[in-house]
Amino acid sequence: MTLGATPDLSGKTALVTGASRGIGRAAALALGRSRAHVLALARTVGGLEELDDEIVKAGGTASLIPADLTEFDTLDQLGPALAKRFPKLDILVLNAGVLGELAPVPDIAPKAWRRAFDTNVEANWRLLRTLDPLLRASGSARVIVMSSRIGGEVARPFWGAYAASKAALEMLAKTYAEESKAAGVRVAIVDPGAMRTRMRAEAMPGEKPETLPDPSEIAPVILRAASADYDGMAERLKR
Repeated sequence: MTLGATPDLSGKTALVTGASRGIGRAAALALGRSRAHVLALARTVGGLEELDDEIVKAGGTASLIPADLTEFDTLDQLGPALAKRFPKLDILVLNAGVLGELAPVPDIAPKAWRRAFDTNVEANWRLLRTLDPLLRASGSARVIVMSSRIGGEVARPFWGAYAASKAALEMLAKTYAEESKAAGVRVAIVDPGAMRTRMRAEAMPGEKPETLPDPSEIAPVILRAASADYDGMAERLKR
């Protein structure tokens, strides 16, 4: 599949975390427009309902999953609950994440450190664990992990909690890619760069949002990673 082409994902089921806004919303809309049935997971019910309206308007379908990724007991039950309705999961977009606290390493509050790792690492590990049977049942599942140069490629002062958690997430993704390749699962790490998101505004409060790309501009990369043509092993994809 060439970048910018729209795959036909009819018959596919795709789960997107953090789907109510930003990059997650853009991913869910793109997948829905490509005719995948979207399982949209986020905390914000209103945002999920607005997303559902947009997907339906575009001719797609969705199921909404209001959930907090740090409620681990709920996450652990997600796979068995979905298995009652869906025989397989073809696409998983691990998008939801938090910035943590921008501070020198010795000054990071333990609560902020724990929140970064709970959301960016443990929640995604629990999702992979609970959804693994459904992903393997697909025979050609695609797992898309949203990451950043900060954590995967470049160290930057004051970003310790975020960077360390993203580095851990990337190694988790690479390990899962090796373990699940025989089942047809392929993993992509997507680095969107600076985009017009709430997290970016939190990290860079003085930056003018209109100077940044809209999250919809990363959708072609996500669709490429979700397509049958993608055959990478935790390959790093960028805009």
